[in-house]
Amino acid sequence: MKYATLFVVMLMISYQPFYETLFQKGITEYYLIFKQGVTASTLHRMKHGKPISTTTLNTLCEILDCRVENVLEYVPDADNAETPYS
Repeated sequence: MKYATLFVVMLMISYQPFYETLFQKGITEYYLIFKQGVTASTLHRMKHGKPISTTTLNTLCEILDCRVENVLEYVPDADNAETPYS
């Protein structure tokens, strides 16, 4: 019998700025889905910390008239925070 290896993936991208931007601009998910054509699955993926494409990111920035950092932010993994990259 073969056993699958379980990998724990630490989320390093947060969409919290997206929800803050929506609130600040008074925009609802309903508006994004039914008036702007953003798919419900895209919003679902973001709510659950799943990746989105750069095309989707660009579209959200255009709709919200904002910068990338108003949609997502990088959150370093605590275990690798001190690891320098060469």
